[in-house]
Amino acid sequence: MKKTKILLVEKSPMVVQGLTTILNEGTEFEVAAVADSLDRIAERLIVVKPDLIVLNPQLVDYSKRHSFRVLFQDSPQVPIVALVYSYFDQQWLKSFNGIIEITDDRKHIESVLNEVAQADNGHSESPELYELSEREREVLVEVANGLSNKEIATKLHISVHTAITHRKNIVKKTGIKSVAGLTVYAMLNNLM
Repeated sequence: MKKTKILLVEKSPMVVQGLTTILNEGTEFEVAAVADSLDRIAERLIVVKPDLIVLNPQLVDYSKRHSFRVLFQDSPQVPIVALVYSYFDQQWLKSFNGIIEITDDRKHIESVLNEVAQADNGHSESPELYELSEREREVLVEVANGLSNKEIATKLHISVHTAITHRKNIVKKTGIKSVAGLTVYAMLNNLM
C-alpha cells in the first residue's frame, strides 16, 4: 500500500518530531519532508511532490494570508491542512482543506488527513474565491475608512453599481457583513 506523502511546514522541532512519530507509526502516512519556514517550501514541493501539506498557520504573516496559497503555486492541487495550536480567525481557517489541532489524538489526526486526502480537493471555498482582488482590497480600505458607496465610486473612478458589486464580493469572500468587521479584517491583513 502506497503511503500518502506529507510535507510538514512547522518550525518547532518538538512538534515536528511528535507529529512525525505519530504519523509514521501508522501505515497510511509518511512525513516525507519538513520545511521550517515558508522560504523553504518551493524547493521541498519540487523535490518531494507531496500528496498533502500540513502547515502551521502561525508561519503565515498577516499581510500574506489573503494570498498564502501562492506559496504553493508549484503544487496548486495539493490539499493543505492547518496545524493549529493557538487561536486563529475561523474565516481564514476556512481557506484550508482541513484542520488538526495540537491536542488531537492519533486517531483523529489520521481521520482528518484521510478525509482531506480522499476528497476531490474541491474545497468548499476555493482559494480564487476567497482571495480578494486588488480592486476589492481598495474598496475594502475605503469601506473601512467609512466612505459610502457613492464616495467610494467617486474616489476610485468607478460607477456606484461597480462599488456595490465589489462590496458584495468582499462580503461573499470574507463572510463578514458589518463595516466594523470589515474594518478589523482590513487591519488584521495590513491593508490599512
